Amino acid sequence: MRGLRILFVCLVALGAGAAPSYAQVGYDRPGGDYSNFPVRNGDPAVCAARCEREGRCRAWSFSYPGTAATAATCWLKQQVTQRVEDTCCVSGVKGAAVLEPKSGQIEFSIDRYGGDYRNMEVAADPTGAVCETACKGEDRCRAWTYVRPGYLGTSARCFLKEKLTKPRHKPCCVSGVLR
Repeated sequence: MRGLRILFVCLVALGAGAAPSYAQVGYDRPGGDYSNFPVRNGDPAVCAARCEREGRCRAWSFSYPGTAATAATCWLKQQVTQRVEDTCCVSGVKGAAVLEPKSGQIEFSIDRYGGDYRNMEVAADPTGAVCETACKGEDRCRAWTYVRPGYLGTSARCFLKEKLTKPRHKPCCVSGVLR
């Protein structure tokens, strides 16, 4: 009987470990840091990959440029600390993939480069809604790209587009298309 219980516990543990784990966009894991480094391309996936390669790493937090430091920064952690909601960051535990949220027609980590007819400085908004609203207010606008603060300067920028362009993965941006 004891052997069956041990087998059951092992199978449950294996099953739980097999479930996919994802990083949390919009969350930080303060504390437990043993190292940090700038992420030149500003992509949180670099942080997750570095944690995977280091035996000591148990969790990580990535901060967008201009939040915790001037440059995008990866914080490697020797323990899994409690996550707290914060738009500055993306965080995860070892083995966590970085998946941006899916929200209808809004495209996270997508830049629609080109086709611009106007751009402007806007208030920081991790959802890009301020840029979407500006596009909806103009007949000429077909698509938009919101660039997070720190990627093109200290402020956030909104690019309104008169034509659709091919989407490209870039962690700096949130884009959308008006249909």
